Amino acid sequence: MIKIEKLSFKYQNAEANALEDISLTIDKGDFVGLIGESGAGKTTLCSCINSLIPHHYTGDFYGSIKIADQDTFDVKPGELALKVGSVFQDIESQLVSYFVEDEILFGLENFGVPADQIESRLAGALEALDITELRYREVSSLSGGQKQKVVIAAILALEPDVLVLDEPTGELDPASSVQIFELLKKLNEEKGITIVVAEQKIMLLCEYVKKLIVLEKGKLIHYGEIRSTLTHQKEMEEAGINCPRVLTLTKKMAEEKLIPATCKQEDRICLNAEEAAAFVKKMSKKRRTANA
Repeated sequence: MIKIEKLSFKYQNAEANALEDISLTIDKGDFVGLIGESGAGKTTLCSCINSLIPHHYTGDFYGSIKIADQDTFDVKPGELALKVGSVFQDIESQLVSYFVEDEILFGLENFGVPADQIESRLAGALEALDITELRYREVSSLSGGQKQKVVIAAILALEPDVLVLDEPTGELDPASSVQIFELLKKLNEEKGITIVVAEQKIMLLCEYVKKLIVLEKGKLIHYGEIRSTLTHQKEMEEAGINCPRVLTLTKKMAEEKLIPATCKQEDRICLNAEEAAAFVKKMSKKRRTANA
């Protein structure tokens, strides 16, 4: 679905590259997390995927990005929007209408969706995000999490193949953040939408994504299946990423020789507290059996 080859980009008047020699492939139906400390290049990579770079933000652009074999260099953001939907950090800047219904209608009408499809798409998008009751509400009366859902619904109504989100939970509380990721999981699994989400909250990424992209100062340091990528804990911490505490736990257990040497490194990776509890219980049982 997304193929990036030798991508480098430097903003106009900047001294250093924001992205440097990045190559990776994202398959159709993937759910990919994008992580790195502030300034690592997450937003820039998102802007390259949705073609805001190089069409809106100018600079030195090298390499290529193809969305379903369509080169973003040759396609302007407006033309790509039916294929790639985007949710930006500043959610307020994406809201243009007074009422929720009008917010979703805005995109459908502007992109020339046939009139006989508009009602079904509008209602379907609201239902998919479980916000049908918000249809006639004023946008200004909504909570931060509700506004996020409205923006995603407006994009979903356009039926994109790819959804790119740049720190969608940045201003949300923990409960609302989980709600947004549960929604993304549903869209990925039930509708097959390819999702790329930049996020600082690594525990959310570990819980939900299938693959993880790790950036450091514009360079790709790791990309792969989530458990495989998390085996590079040391390199991630050196890149300024605070790894989940469950990884610190299993690392400490290994240092204290509480894990058999035969246990593969990937098998020690726990993605949440439930997995960590089950792993500790399993290792304790093995030790009791060995000492019996």
